[in-house]
Amino acid sequence: MSDTLQVTGDKMPVVACASNSCHASPAARHSFAFTLLELLVVITILGIIAALSVPALKNLGKSNVQVSASRQMLDDIGRARQLAISQHTTVYMVFVPQEANWWGYLPTAQLAAGTNLLDKQCAGYAFVSLRSVGDQPGQGFSRYIGEWKSLPDGAFIATNKFNAASWTYPSYYAINDYSIGAAYPIYAFNYTNSFPFPTETNFIYSGSVQVPFLPYIAFNYLGQLTVDGLNLAPRDEYIPLAQGTVTYATDTQKALQPLPADFTENPVGNSTNSMFTVIRIDRLTGRAVLLKQKVQ
Repeated sequence: MSDTLQVTGDKMPVVACASNSCHASPAARHSFAFTLLELLVVITILGIIAALSVPALKNLGKSNVQVSASRQMLDDIGRARQLAISQHTTVYMVFVPQEANWWGYLPTAQLAAGTNLLDKQCAGYAFVSLRSVGDQPGQGFSRYIGEWKSLPDGAFIATNKFNAASWTYPSYYAINDYSIGAAYPIYAFNYTNSFPFPTETNFIYSGSVQVPFLPYIAFNYLGQLTVDGLNLAPRDEYIPLAQGTVTYATDTQKALQPLPADFTENPVGNSTNSMFTVIRIDRLTGRAVLLKQKVQ
């Protein structure tokens, strides 16, 4: 049967082919295939890209932890300030230090509540008011405003901030650039034993019951930083945030034990002069801002 071509009016030509004459040649059939060498090259390139991307993705995750922690801390500092203004009282933001002495102060009835704070060392905090509007003069009632909170996993307040020995002198400086005078002094938190701990039912000085000295910042009814509800704080407050790993003491059943946790900053020194993140609270306005290391 021979090939024929028919043209009718303005229609496109229709070609009728013999049974074998229009089959594609072997070369045409394989013109779009990949060789084994080409596939190996592509796989190699993908492997190189993956190897380069994994560290960057890990650092992105760490960066997100730091961003989340700083955002949470800024929001909650602002909330403590607003509570003090709206309730016309002093609101304390009380922090959980490393367990060293405070467990020994807890009565038996408070041990369960204290156990819940062992995984909040250097990362947990709560709002406390020692008196509220309507309390009789000299008869204030302490209360917790909300539950104990904690920073995201992998984030914590730099442990030097809890060094009570550095009230008078800075524990260290978070350095941005000495040439522009940006060296932020990190003093320790103020401490007091005026708070019921770990719950408001653990009344202070009730019989033989005592409470530990705990770190805090406080805002008066004007929203200013204060040390006792009456006097302004002597300086701005700097709270350094760190990222890394925290190892808690556990028994063979993985139950938390009342011992200090171990903190490892990763990268090393990220709360000081390497990619530091510091919350600064103005003592006169009580407003908090975020200070970050500037990459030169």
